[in-house]
Amino acid sequence: MARDLRVSMNQDLEVDITPREPKKLPKQAREDPTLTIDRTHLLSEHKKPRQRYMEKDGKCNVHHGNVKETYRYFSDLFTTLVDLKWHFSLFIFTLVYTVTWLFFGLIWWLIAYIRGDLDHLGDKNWVPCVENLNGFVSAFLFSIETETTIGYGYRVITEKCPEGIVLLLVQAILGSIVNALMVGCMFVKISQPKKRAETLMFSNNAVISLRDGKLCLMFRVGDLRSSHIVEASIRAKLIKSKQTKEGEFIPLNQTDINVGFDTGDDRLFLVSPLIISHEINEKSPFWEMSRTQMDIEEFEIVVILEGMVEATGMTCQARCSYVDSEVLWGHRFTPVLTLEKGFYEVDYTSFHDTYETPTPSCSAKELDELHRGEHHTYTYAQRKNSAQNGAPRSEDLNIRTQTD
Repeated sequence: MARDLRVSMNQDLEVDITPREPKKLPKQAREDPTLTIDRTHLLSEHKKPRQRYMEKDGKCNVHHGNVKETYRYFSDLFTTLVDLKWHFSLFIFTLVYTVTWLFFGLIWWLIAYIRGDLDHLGDKNWVPCVENLNGFVSAFLFSIETETTIGYGYRVITEKCPEGIVLLLVQAILGSIVNALMVGCMFVKISQPKKRAETLMFSNNAVISLRDGKLCLMFRVGDLRSSHIVEASIRAKLIKSKQTKEGEFIPLNQTDINVGFDTGDDRLFLVSPLIISHEINEKSPFWEMSRTQMDIEEFEIVVILEGMVEATGMTCQARCSYVDSEVLWGHRFTPVLTLEKGFYEVDYTSFHDTYETPTPSCSAKELDELHRGEHHTYTYAQRKNSAQNGAPRSEDLNIRTQTD
């Protein structure tokens, strides 16, 4: 019996058994427990692409839907025409003039038809309203000549047609109004300073690093033209959803980011590229945000640069935005200004370049508490050393002064 058992055990040992791996759950299949994974880095890499509130070129990704009171657009018709795209503006420009010429051409033809001028085309004794008006085509051409004041002289109004004289006055007045409206729209559309914003540059990324011992959010702006922006000013907004204590959810909540409003640093003399700095202090929305939290949070920084165009005096506005993935922690901007013989030169090839710099990963609040703790420890040690060396304490000096 024991012999049979040993034989069966030996046979079992000689069998080549391939061990089966246990089935892993979906979560276990993604995560190997033997590996150390940086969860923050994993979240930042697999974060869903964020919908931008504003594109890098300043275009807002907001569409107005279900607008029922569309008549409001026609109450401000001039602004509506100016805001249209160029192909729509050119189409309306052509359509308005063509419809006006056709309308008055039709009236000129009706006058000739009602008076019977078309029935006496070869009669030299008949005095028509408009000479050499033979049909609708000639009436249409006469309408164009009248409104545009071409004056070929082949078709003219006679004195025996008072209704034609009245129509001529009406067409001249309405034609002037149409010219003023259409030419004015085109002039305003051409002279808009939107294209001036194309030569105003923003850095591709914003950075966070230390300045004078404090964490600062920074980005760079520049102007490519030699003509400057007058009274240039800059402001920034933080776009981030929030939930109130009462449970109300506010999507795309806007918070001001102080870029020097109190000190006047938001007023720029934009001759060379400038680095705009926001000190992260108690009033900053980034006060309690560390590097780890910034990798997880979803936010967007909108920057608005305004000023007057030196050549025209019109107000120009340039916009840009930085999403959370475009804010580089622990970086600084590469200098672009060099001193040459008799002038300063700006190298725009390095305008967007940054380099890494030692920066703590903690929040500005934690960094401030750390500085305060070190200052308190240093002050306590200094007082202790003074007492051991026999130096009088401030309390002793006060007592002696009172005794004297």
